[in-house]
Amino acid sequence: MKRKNKVTMNDIARTAGVSQATVSLVLNQSRNIKLSDETRQRVIGVAAELGYDRLPAIHTPRNQEEIALLVSSLQSYDPFIDAISQAREAAWRNETLLTVYDYGDDVALALNIIRQLEKRNCVGIILASPVTTLVDMRDFQDCTRLPLVLLNQRDPASPLLPSFIPDDYANAFQVTKHLLACGATRIAHITGESWMEATRQRLAGYQAALQQAGLPCDDSLVRQTNWQFNESFTATESLLQLDERPDAIFCASDWLAIGCYQALTVSGVNIPNDMLLAGYDDQKISEQLTPSLTSIQLPYSELGRLAVEYLCNEEDAATHVTLAGRLKVRASSSR
Repeated sequence: MKRKNKVTMNDIARTAGVSQATVSLVLNQSRNIKLSDETRQRVIGVAAELGYDRLPAIHTPRNQEEIALLVSSLQSYDPFIDAISQAREAAWRNETLLTVYDYGDDVALALNIIRQLEKRNCVGIILASPVTTLVDMRDFQDCTRLPLVLLNQRDPASPLLPSFIPDDYANAFQVTKHLLACGATRIAHITGESWMEATRQRLAGYQAALQQAGLPCDDSLVRQTNWQFNESFTATESLLQLDERPDAIFCASDWLAIGCYQALTVSGVNIPNDMLLAGYDDQKISEQLTPSLTSIQLPYSELGRLAVEYLCNEEDAATHVTLAGRLKVRASSSR
């Protein structure tokens, strides 16, 4: 089925006065994300008025195939929303609906949803996490006869379970290499909690780039936080108190970079003239900061699409897809 008009979700969002993420969630018939009925009806009404021909049916035909995406938790501003948007588009191109369930890290609820899906015409299940992580799939072992894949998470103990994840190691390597190419020789890294796989991989990529450049991995330049920008503020202050300050800071998320910006401003350190700065995950705020923030755009759109196509094509190989993101160079790293 082809669209009669080139109407996009962004067109609907602008007319309805909501975000593109909200439009995606409404048209995707998200089950548990809290949106008011008024918002849902406004989005559907605007979509119909503009001629968007992929509106959800009020009653899904009994023979309509679907793919279910179960996500552990989700915020509407999260970059992972891109994975859901592209997964929905890929499903539609394959004449399949994508239904989304937020099970809030409640394994019992997820298993109950899966049992209900087996009674419907579901062709497969995507078990997703908004944060790249390692997961223990023992609770889900042999829970369904339906094909199941992992999105933005993987289980090392389940090598036959297909997974689709961003390459945190390569992405961090790419950011650090960029800062080195901009002339930095003493790069600090503000990262997250050490138990997280994303933290470990980003730290490893940062260290590998330094080693390749012949520079030492100085532990005094690494600051761990709990991902909150107030901790990033404190971490940045401590870096500025070193006898030999860093000349660049790589923050392991754009959220952490906000605290870094604030601390540098308070201390009178100019970005980028006195300090180069880069973030990670390219949230929308990265372009709105002053100066705009260099960051890594994660490949969530591609990963969401690939996960759906894997199920629609009835693949059975133990596929493990790891994709690097795209470096978005902006003013914060350009002297």
